[in-house]
Amino acid sequence: MKKLSGILILTIFLGLSSCSSVGNLNPLSLLTGNNWVLNSMLGKALDPAKFAGGLPFLNFQEGGKLAGFAGCNNFNGKFNLEGTSLKLDPGAMTRKACEGDGEKDFTSALSQVANFKVNKNKLTLLDGAAKELMSFIPQAKP
Repeated sequence: MKKLSGILILTIFLGLSSCSSVGNLNPLSLLTGNNWVLNSMLGKALDPAKFAGGLPFLNFQEGGKLAGFAGCNNFNGKFNLEGTSLKLDPGAMTRKACEGDGEKDFTSALSQVANFKVNKNKLTLLDGAAKELMSFIPQAKP
């Protein structure tokens, strides 16, 4: 019985230790260091035909800078991160004429982002009510 209670105490201790180490992760470090390529919108698979120039991506940089590609045009803006609360501002965008609604839908969804989560190499942007707006995966490294 003592052996069983010792194992139980050790298991609880290890479980709590691992939870606290995850809680101590810096949210900024979860976002930076990748080009995050769009994987889904509004919980649905993407139609690549909606993005004439290629799939959109986001690049979070130090100092709250945000760069990316919206499917036709590039942008440089900023982001504000407080805990898991996230606000995105694409800022200045090039003005190429593009076919399809993909870019408009993408930039509209960016303006609705309120928070995020990162799980197993997947970034999910949420609207604050746990509704998934978009998900991204890291760009494959050559």
